[in-house]
Amino acid sequence: MRIIVVGCGNVGLALTQQLSKEGHDITVIEEKSQVVQAAVNNLDVRGIVGNGASYSIMKDAGIDNAELMIAVTNSDELNLLCCLIAKKAGNCHTIARVRNPVYKKEINFIKEELGLSMVINPEEAAASEASRLLKLPSATKIETFARGRAELVRLVIDENSRLCDHALKDIPSDLKKQVVIAVVSRGNEVFIPNGSFILRAGDEITICGSSKGTLNFFKKLGLPTAKVHSSMIIGGGETGYYLAMQLISLGIKVTIFDKDPVRCKELTDLLPQALVINGDGTDKDMLLEEGVTRTDSFVALTNLDEENIMLSMYVKSINPKAKLITKVHRVNYGDIIGSLGIGSIIYPKNITAERIVEFVRGMSASKDSNIETLYKLNDDRAEALEFIVRSGSPVIGKPLSELKLKKGVLIACINHYGEIISPSGDTMIRDRDSVIVVTMLPGLKDINDILEK
Repeated sequence: MRIIVVGCGNVGLALTQQLSKEGHDITVIEEKSQVVQAAVNNLDVRGIVGNGASYSIMKDAGIDNAELMIAVTNSDELNLLCCLIAKKAGNCHTIARVRNPVYKKEINFIKEELGLSMVINPEEAAASEASRLLKLPSATKIETFARGRAELVRLVIDENSRLCDHALKDIPSDLKKQVVIAVVSRGNEVFIPNGSFILRAGDEITICGSSKGTLNFFKKLGLPTAKVHSSMIIGGGETGYYLAMQLISLGIKVTIFDKDPVRCKELTDLLPQALVINGDGTDKDMLLEEGVTRTDSFVALTNLDEENIMLSMYVKSINPKAKLITKVHRVNYGDIIGSLGIGSIIYPKNITAERIVEFVRGMSASKDSNIETLYKLNDDRAEALEFIVRSGSPVIGKPLSELKLKKGVLIACINHYGEIISPSGDTMIRDRDSVIVVTMLPGLKDINDILEK
C-alpha cells in the first residue's frame, strides 16, 4: 500500500519502521530535516521536510495516489487538520493520533464529520492494556484474536508449577486440553516448542486458547484468576486518569499519587470514587503510610522511565505478591528490564504503533494476503498470525497430524464460527475457519504458506 506518515517522533518512527518492513510504500513528512534524513538513511522510505498540514506538501508527498495517511505529530489539532486535507485532496483513508481527553466525548462526532478511518489515543490504549492485565494478574501480557474470542497470554513458570520440568507431551491432560503452549522464552532464546520440549522454572510461556480455556488453565495451575481488588497508581497524568476510570468501573479500589496540587484537584473532581493523594510517589514513607505493602497491584506511570523501574523494584521487595505494571518509553531498555522480574511492562509508543499497524493489515488483507490479525512476539522474534481459510485451500479437511508443516510453524488455535478450538493431531480445519498460527518464519501471507512445498 502507498502510505504517508506525518510526524517522525517515537511513534511515527516505530510505525514507519514496521510498515516499511512489511513491504508498504512509505513517504514520511516531518519539519525537522535531520529526522527526515535519518529516516531516509535507515529505513526504506521517502522523506519530505515540511508541514504535513500544507496542501502543497501533501501534493509533493503523493496524496493523489496514497491509500492511507497517518498523522502522529505531537499536536492533536495538526493531526486532525492533516486528515481533513488528506481526505479532501486525495480521498484516502486517514488515521489521527488524538490525545486530549477533552476530545474523548466528541470522538465519534469528529470521526464522522472528518471521515476518519481510525482515531488512536496512546494514553487510553496504554491504560486499556494495563486494565486487561489487572483483570488477570497472573499474566504478563494479553493479546486478543478472533474478535476477542481467543487470547494470547504470557505467564512465567515458577519452580512449584505443575508444568515445571515436564516435556509438553507429558503435561497432564486436564491442562493440555485447555490451551496450546505456543512460544517459550528462556533467557535470550525463543522457541516454538514441540512435544519433547521440557519446560523449566523461569521460562516465560505464551499460551493460546479461548478466554474460558485460559481461565481454566490458570485455575488448574493454582494461579489467581480474579481481578485485583485494589490498585495504587503513581502518576496522575492522562494514562493514570484513564486507567483509574476503567478500574473504578470494575469495582477496584484506586489510590492515585501526583505531585501537582492543581492536577490532584482535577482528578478529585473527575474521579470522586478514587483516593487522590498530593505527594511524591517516590517517597517511601508516604507509600508505606498509604498501604503499599497491602495493595493488590502497583502501577508506575510517571514520565521518567528510571523512576518507574526503581519504584517497581522497591515494591517488589516489600510486597512480592502485588501485581506490578511499569510504564517505559525507551524500548532499548527491554533486555535490561526483562531480567529484573518486575511484572508487566507497557510501552505506550509501541502500543499505539501496533494498533495502527493492525488496522493497516486489515486494510491490506483483502488485497494481497488473508491475514486478519498479526502480533509481534518476544522482541519481534516470533509472530502470531490469524488467517481466514478460503475454499480450495489444501489445509481443509485433513487431520493436522497429516499436514506437512514447515519447521518453526505451530497451529495454536482454530476459530470455527465462534467456537474456539485448542487443536490436537485429529483436529481438522474447515472452510471459513480462522486459524491462529505462531511462527518464527517471516513473510507468511496466506494459510497455505505454512505447508512445505
